[in-house]
Amino acid sequence: MSPYATSMLLSSLSTGTVITLISNHWFLAWMGLELNMLAIIPLMSKMHHPRATEAAIKYFLIQSTASALILFATTLNAWHTGEWTIINMQTTPSVFMLTTALMMKLAVAPFHLWLSDVAQGLDLLACLILLTWQKLAPMALLIQIGPEVNSMMLIILGILSLLVGGWGGLNQPQLRKIMAYSSIAHLGWMIIATSYFPALALINLTVYLMMTTTMFLMIINFSSTNINKMASSWMKNPPLASMMIIILMSLGGLPPMSGFLPKWLILEEIIKQNMIPLATTMAIFTMLSLFFYLRLSYAMSLTTPPTPMNSKLMWQLKTKPNQMMPTTTIISIMLLPIMPSIMILI
Repeated sequence: MSPYATSMLLSSLSTGTVITLISNHWFLAWMGLELNMLAIIPLMSKMHHPRATEAAIKYFLIQSTASALILFATTLNAWHTGEWTIINMQTTPSVFMLTTALMMKLAVAPFHLWLSDVAQGLDLLACLILLTWQKLAPMALLIQIGPEVNSMMLIILGILSLLVGGWGGLNQPQLRKIMAYSSIAHLGWMIIATSYFPALALINLTVYLMMTTTMFLMIINFSSTNINKMASSWMKNPPLASMMIIILMSLGGLPPMSGFLPKWLILEEIIKQNMIPLATTMAIFTMLSLFFYLRLSYAMSLTTPPTPMNSKLMWQLKTKPNQMMPTTTIISIMLLPIMPSIMILI
């Protein structure tokens, strides 16, 4: 794809997200979501491969269905209330349809079935955009309407996402599918925190974006698409491979990495609300996700690829880390010591 076309599509993608983030009118927010969707589809299908074309078509069908549902729900709400403002959702059918549409856009269980197949059909950069940037606009809308949404429904969807995200990634050999199920599991935490603690949902989203971006930058650097290729990462760049293991532990939520911070805060607030069974269930289901992160770490650090090559020096000279990687790596690992400052900001 031409660099000019790529820059135009990325600019349109950013513009659509920003329009949705700054809007307080449902029609303007819907326009931002549509611009966002139309800008990413050429990026998905740029490989000219049947899998990429299939992924782009699936994504378009799901997202257009969700967008039509959003437009119908907001029109119905405007018919009853006479207003198009985002924070004025007063009719129960409209809130239910709108929540369903946002869950489809975010790929929250049980509306997650399209995400793993779409992610597997994309190249690594497009998959990174799908799992990070594309979560911003729907998540912002969900946080804004959070007080009107039934909290019990969000809890059920969040628990289901934690279960599906952990269970689905257990036996996956493909890294893109593993990261897709990791996204579903992390969204479960955010969904549960949305109605009770919107600030914690934002912190969780920020930490998730940093960790996933760092992980994909490392995968792109190693050109790894499955676990067998990851097993040879240590031979290509040992320092970067060891850092990837730490990022995997952060994704799993192990202390003292940054991924432990939002889980700790959310569990603490849930226990303060006297919902101890919910906190216990969330902690148990997170162990499923931690298992496949440990599986990836084991494949990288304690196994040797079937055909080790002798040209280690040449491989090391070929791999050059991305310029964004140091910043995102530090944020993904070292946020826990500044937790008191974060709590003051909340």
